Amino acid sequence: MTSVVQLPTARPITPHSILVAQLQQTLKLAQQQNIPVEILDSLRQTVQLAAGLDPYLDDYTTPESSALAALAQNTIKEDWSKRFSDGETVRQLEQEMLSGHLEGQTLKMFVYMTKAKRILEVGMFTGYSALAMAEALPSDGQLIACEVDSYVAQFAQACFDASPDGNKIIVEVAPALETLYKLAARKESFDLIFIDADKKEYVEYFQTILDNNLLALDGLICVDNTLLQGQVYLPPEQRTANGEAIAQFNSVVAADPRVEQVLLPIRDGVTLIRRIA
Repeated sequence: MTSVVQLPTARPITPHSILVAQLQQTLKLAQQQNIPVEILDSLRQTVQLAAGLDPYLDDYTTPESSALAALAQNTIKEDWSKRFSDGETVRQLEQEMLSGHLEGQTLKMFVYMTKAKRILEVGMFTGYSALAMAEALPSDGQLIACEVDSYVAQFAQACFDASPDGNKIIVEVAPALETLYKLAARKESFDLIFIDADKKEYVEYFQTILDNNLLALDGLICVDNTLLQGQVYLPPEQRTANGEAIAQFNSVVAADPRVEQVLLPIRDGVTLIRRIA
């Protein structure tokens, strides 16, 4: 075990962290005005309550392994601003795309709970979530990870090679939908599927998985970023293209009679989906 690696910039990227940043800015502005002390005290207590949540969750969640800590540190040290294209579409890479400690341990717990032996990850980045889940797989388990960027795939593979559990991971370098169709043609199925790739293709990932039985009976789909910085529940005019795509995805899943789901406020939102027998 080791301590949690913290991102140095801590740019707010989740609904909660954005809320904390806005509250802190509001308090700073309020302290410069002639505002009654009772209001300032209430605002200070609100900031304290909000700002303390994420650190507390990290402190009381099982620490990440040394291999995960090393992967996180390598991701932080890399200058992602110099790498922003996958060859066909422009994709800005940034260290905040890392799943991180809390979500990694959550996914790891889901693997244990479902007793999964075969996992599919749709969208890998540097492999933090893939390695976290692989650590919970049995010795004969397997995780197939889809990654469109060959540089990122090589970066992740080097981290996997340094881990005792990295040999459970197979990286498929291609657009995610292309890999999904290939797996469907081979009649593959998976106990757990984690989706964290191009937000505008989320609906197609979901429908392809269900239509082609890529999800095993009693399997679980986990979908990342389903709150997308809170944009999904803000007025539509405040949404980016990705925010609108996720809002549409959430609506599609909620209306699909083949599944039931729950949306958890973990980091940027994680939705759990299971097929109804």
